[in-house]
Amino acid sequence: MAKSKDARVTIASECTSCVRTRAGYNNPAGVSRYTTRKNRRNTPTRLESKKYCFCCGKHTIHKELKK
Repeated sequence: MAKSKDARVTIASECTSCVRTRAGYNNPAGVSRYTTRKNRRNTPTRLESKKYCFCCGKHTIHKELKK
């Protein structure tokens, strides 16, 4: 098993400009999500990257979600 204080963690990033609501929820959160891994020692801040959002149909900023 992996240690709980492992340097590499799996993160999820979500579209920031997507205003569609998720099915069954009332909050207008992004629907497009990507998963990736980051080294928390080298990148302690939240990760931002430009990815393709299939709901918006264009490249938008995707930010790391809270745990």
